[in-house]
Amino acid sequence: MVEGGAGRAYLALLRGQVRAQASYRVSFVVDLLSNVGATVFDVLSVLVLFRVTRDLAGFGLAEAMVMVGLSAAAFATADLAVGNIERVKHYVRTGLFDAVLVRPLGSLPQLLLMDLPLRKVSRVLFGVVVLVVALVAADVDWTPGRVALAVVAPLAGAVFFGSIFVIGASVAFWWIESGEIANAFTYGGRDFTSYPVTVYSGWFRRLFAYGLGFAFVAYYPALALLGRTDPLGLPVWVGWAAPGVAVVAATVAAVVWRVGVRHYRSTGS
Repeated sequence: MVEGGAGRAYLALLRGQVRAQASYRVSFVVDLLSNVGATVFDVLSVLVLFRVTRDLAGFGLAEAMVMVGLSAAAFATADLAVGNIERVKHYVRTGLFDAVLVRPLGSLPQLLLMDLPLRKVSRVLFGVVVLVVALVAADVDWTPGRVALAVVAPLAGAVFFGSIFVIGASVAFWWIESGEIANAFTYGGRDFTSYPVTVYSGWFRRLFAYGLGFAFVAYYPALALLGRTDPLGLPVWVGWAAPGVAVVAATVAAVVWRVGVRHYRSTGS
């Protein structure tokens, strides 16, 4: 009964957001169109590079665009579903987080549904279109496994990026003015995954690609879809590891969030 009541409460929050944001239709449509811009520029930046080169760190245009599509679809989905968690620093600073905690609902789902940016749906759709077009252009040798990976990889990437959003926002429980540091790993991670990791080198590649796991958002799933071996020497099965990496990231994010909530102290106001 309690779980059913919570589900209805979350659904009511979602419906309220949909009605509120769609009530001014012209403004909502303008927001939808304008929000595509960020993802468009990510795609254009790669296309501009191929105006001066036919090869990007060992990958052709169609292959690189598969990575761009995976990254764009994953990040846009995470930004739609979880991106507004960045507002937690405002709730902590003003004490509004107290009101979230006293309700008989999970604190994280409440924050996500209280200001769901539906205008960002257009980014998700554009990212998916880019991925589909890139896969067609790359002439993938389709198998049942690759069809499944083409569907699962963007979702796993979205879970991964969503986990990074939550971990970055959780830092506000200890350090309220932590926004720029968190952005370095969320939006910086988006930029990192838009290119083959072979573009990078040294400690930077080791940290972001493997230490933080960003290589499993687009680069390794793209290798598996394209049937290519890894120029960096990792085995073929790594290309199918994205869902497992996403589960690990989500687990870490859940633990960090819970520890942060326990560390929170009311402002008393």
